Amino acid sequence: MSGTGSSPMSTPSGSGRGTGKSTNFTPELQSMMFSLGDARRPLQESAVLVEDIVHTQLINLLQQASEVSQMRGARVISAEDLIFLMRKDKKKLRRLLKYMFFRDYKSKVVKGIEEDDLLEDRLSSSSSTNKRQKIAQDFLISIDQTGELLGLLEDDEIDDVKLERMERAERQARMMDSAQYAEFCESRQLSFSKKASKFRDWLDCSSMEIKPNAVAMEILAYLAYETVAQMHVLGQATSLKTSPDSPESTPPPTPTPPTAGPQHLGKTPSGSMGNGSIGQDSSKVKQRKRKKSSAACGAEAQSDAIQPSHIREAIRRYGHKIGPLSPYTSAYRRNGMTFLAC
Repeated sequence: MSGTGSSPMSTPSGSGRGTGKSTNFTPELQSMMFSLGDARRPLQESAVLVEDIVHTQLINLLQQASEVSQMRGARVISAEDLIFLMRKDKKKLRRLLKYMFFRDYKSKVVKGIEEDDLLEDRLSSSSSTNKRQKIAQDFLISIDQTGELLGLLEDDEIDDVKLERMERAERQARMMDSAQYAEFCESRQLSFSKKASKFRDWLDCSSMEIKPNAVAMEILAYLAYETVAQMHVLGQATSLKTSPDSPESTPPPTPTPPTAGPQHLGKTPSGSMGNGSIGQDSSKVKQRKRKKSSAACGAEAQSDAIQPSHIREAIRRYGHKIGPLSPYTSAYRRNGMTFLAC
């Protein structure tokens, strides 16, 4: 399989901006980044960079999947093509298979299938309610000669990545008030799949000769979110390494001692007493302190946010994997791309 050779570090005119389209996911990505652990107001420049990287990777992923689809004589890009491209990274493939199981389960709940019908579905191999699981299982049977990939369907190993995300979200929500927590919950529910038509336009699928089907679009939306999540973790780790004294890793500043109180009034010149000048001066000092405090809070919020430089450095480090087998750990390594979700 040949690729385009473009680098994920580039900032192409993707996101719809360079193709004459106005479609972009920058606002949604800012909310996603907040839900993944970024500042409450992530930097727009960081969100734009994340969007361009995700868009570049998905476009290249679609090109690779299109080539696989042509080789097997199919007319559309399907789930089988994407599973084939992910077969080398078993941890991420197992996570994808669990996602497909969840989508089937959700479809059953939404359709309101009764308990008796669920029992019949388990006994029926031709059931359409488990279509995603059946697609994955049938395809893995056709390409798996050792049984290693099929074993992922029954693997109940704890997903460390998902567990870490849940723990991070719990820590993030500890200090939130009700309004902040409501915003946080709403952000956590955002995904590319909830805006399917916009997501399809964003990828410019209408111009493709071989187009992805509905299940493939679900997987692409899932991989897009996983790419954002992994990029955020890498960027946050880079920001902490490059800035060990960041506000997240240091205690709050020590409060300044109170100014001289009434016990020192004896030292105050008598001419300044009784005319209200002391009260006016103290109020002015308090106002100045409040302004400085608000400015400091704003600067601290900006310093908490992941910077574009952190993202670029994280991607650069991720691309420099070491080890004799590193060129073979991804289906995309041969064309110079380091994929985050596959």
